[in-house]
Amino acid sequence: MNPSPDVVLTSLDGDARPLEEWLTTFHLASVVLDPYTNESAWILKTACRVLDGFRGSDARVNFVVTCSRTEARAFLGPIADDFLVYCDPDRAFVKSLGLQQLPAFVFVRTDGTVQGAAEGWNATEWRAVADTIAASCAWSRPNLPVSGDPGPFHGTPALAS
Repeated sequence: MNPSPDVVLTSLDGDARPLEEWLTTFHLASVVLDPYTNESAWILKTACRVLDGFRGSDARVNFVVTCSRTEARAFLGPIADDFLVYCDPDRAFVKSLGLQQLPAFVFVRTDGTVQGAAEGWNATEWRAVADTIAASCAWSRPNLPVSGDPGPFHGTPALAS
C-alpha cells in the first residue's frame, strides 16, 4: 500500500514535514519499530547493520519509531545519534503503509510508491527488500542473514497501542 504524501513524519530533532517533502531528493529505506515490544528490540543490531550497508546510496536510511521523541531517544540510546530517526506516535505513517506487524523494513521511492516491505523478521523477506533497494540505487546489498542475526519471528500488531 502506498502511503499518503501528506502524512507527517517528525524527525528526532523536531522537524515535522509531510512525507512528500522527505522524498524530494532521496528514497526512504525505513525500519519501523514499536519500542514497547521485545520483537523490535531483538532486531535493532541487525537493522543497524542493514541500514548502515545502504549509507551513501540514494536511499535515506532511517528508523521510524512509534512513540514520542523522548521515548524514541530512550529506546534507541546511542543509535539515535547514528541514524535519522522519525517519530510516529499516532502511527499515522504505519497506518498509511498498511502495515500489520512490527518490526518492518520498508522501501519508499521518491515518487511515493512502496517498492518493498517485510513485516516481522524473516531474513529472506528482508533480503528481498534489500535487493530492491540495491537495484534501485545501484548499490550492493548487505548480507542477510549473518551469524548473530536472530532466528525468524513474527512481529507484533502494528496498530496496537
